[in-house]
Amino acid sequence: MSNGEGILGPKDRPSLQRWIPLSFQHVFAMFGATVLVPLLTGLSTSTALFTAGTGTLLYIAVTKAKVPTFLGSSFAFIPALTAVSQAYGPAYALGGAICAGFFYVLVAGIIKLAGRSWIDKALPPVVIGSVIIVIGMSLAPTAVNEAFYRPADGGQAYSLIYASIALVTLIIAVIATIFLKGFFNTLSILIGLIGGYLFTLIMGAFIPAYHIIDFSVVEKAKWIAPSFLQVDSAGHYFWLAPKFNLVAILTFVIVSISTICEHLGDVLTTSKVVGQNFYDDPGLHRTLLGDGLATVWAAVWGGPPNTTYGENIGVMAITKVYSVWVIGGAAVIAVILSFCQKFGALIQTIPAPVLGGICILLYGLIASSGLRTIVESGVDYQNKRNLTISSVILVIGIGGAVLKFNIGQTFTFSLGSVALATVVGIVLNLVIPKTCDTQK
Repeated sequence: MSNGEGILGPKDRPSLQRWIPLSFQHVFAMFGATVLVPLLTGLSTSTALFTAGTGTLLYIAVTKAKVPTFLGSSFAFIPALTAVSQAYGPAYALGGAICAGFFYVLVAGIIKLAGRSWIDKALPPVVIGSVIIVIGMSLAPTAVNEAFYRPADGGQAYSLIYASIALVTLIIAVIATIFLKGFFNTLSILIGLIGGYLFTLIMGAFIPAYHIIDFSVVEKAKWIAPSFLQVDSAGHYFWLAPKFNLVAILTFVIVSISTICEHLGDVLTTSKVVGQNFYDDPGLHRTLLGDGLATVWAAVWGGPPNTTYGENIGVMAITKVYSVWVIGGAAVIAVILSFCQKFGALIQTIPAPVLGGICILLYGLIASSGLRTIVESGVDYQNKRNLTISSVILVIGIGGAVLKFNIGQTFTFSLGSVALATVVGIVLNLVIPKTCDTQK
C-alpha cells in the first residue's frame, strides 16, 4: 500500500505493473558504475552484475528487509584490485577482498557487543549533514564529465553534442519530476533516460555528429552465458578460486577502513531520505554485516567488492519510492541480465551524456538531502564550532584531498574524498571542546 501522495515505504509492495518499471529504474541507475569497475580492473562485467544482484538480496535478508539499499561494484577498491592483481594475480586480489568483507563482519560484531552510542557522539547532525553534502558533491565532477566531455586522444574534450544530449535528458527528467503526477512521477528517472536515448537516436539519424550509439556490442554478445564463471581466450569457462597472502590481505583490510566510513555516510543519507533511523532499526551492525557478507560473496565468485550505491539513493530521493520490494526486484533483474548478455549489452549502449544528464539531478538531490538534515536539525552556524567542522569537511571532501602512504614496495594506500572528510569530521567533533558552543 502507499499513502495519498503515492509514496511507497520500505515495507510496501507495489502491484506487478508498477513493480517491474520501478525496479528497472534502479537497474539503469546502478548499471554504468557496476560494470565500469570490472572493466577497469580486468574482471568480468557479467560476474559483477551477478554478484551485485545476489549481494543485494543477501543484504536485504541480513537487514530483515528493512533498508532499501542496492549494492554494486565499489570504486574505492580499484587501486587495490589493480595493484594486487599486477603483483600477485587476480586470485590474490579476490582473496584480499574476501578478508576485507570479513573485516566488515568483525566491526559489525564489535558494534553489536559494545553498542553504537559512541557513533551518536562522533556523528552529530553537523557532521552527518556535511558528509551527506560531500557524498553528493564529490560525485558532481563525474556527472559533469559524462555530460559535457567526450573521450579524445587519451583525455577529454568539450563536446557541444554531448552537452545538448545531456541538457535534453536533464530537462525531460526535471519536467517529469515536477509536473507528472501519480505513477508516472515515480518513473521520472526512467522517463528521462528513455527520452534522452530516443533524442540521441533521432538526431543521429539526421546529423552524423549525433550518431554515438554503437549497437555492435549487442551483436557480439551471447544470448545466454554463465555469469558466475570466468571465460578464457579460448572461450572456456572456469571458476577463479581465490588465493591468500599477507600483503593482499593487509592491503584490502586497510582500504576497507575508508569504505566503512563511506558505508556510514550512505546509511545516514538513506536514513534521511527515507525518514527512518536505520542506525537503530535494523541497526548499524546489521547494515555493516550485510555489506561485508555481500563483499565476501562477490569475491568468491570473481566479482569486485560491493558497496552501497549513491545513485540508487538519488532515485529514491526523486521518486519517493523507498520499497525494499522494488530494490529486491532490481536485484533479481540484475541477476537475470547477467545471464542474458545481449540485454545487458543493450543497456551498455546508453550514451554517457544521457547518464550524465540524469546524474546531475541524482547527485544534486543527495547533496540537497544533506542541507535538509542540517536545516531540520537546527544546526547553528553562528556557532564557531559548527562552522569550523562543517567548513573543513566540505573543503576536504569536495576538494578531493587525499592522504597517501606506502605499504611495502607494491602498493600505496590512499584515503581521500568522502572517507577522509568523514574521518576528519569525526576527529574534529571529538577534539574541539564543547565549551566552544557558546562562542559566537
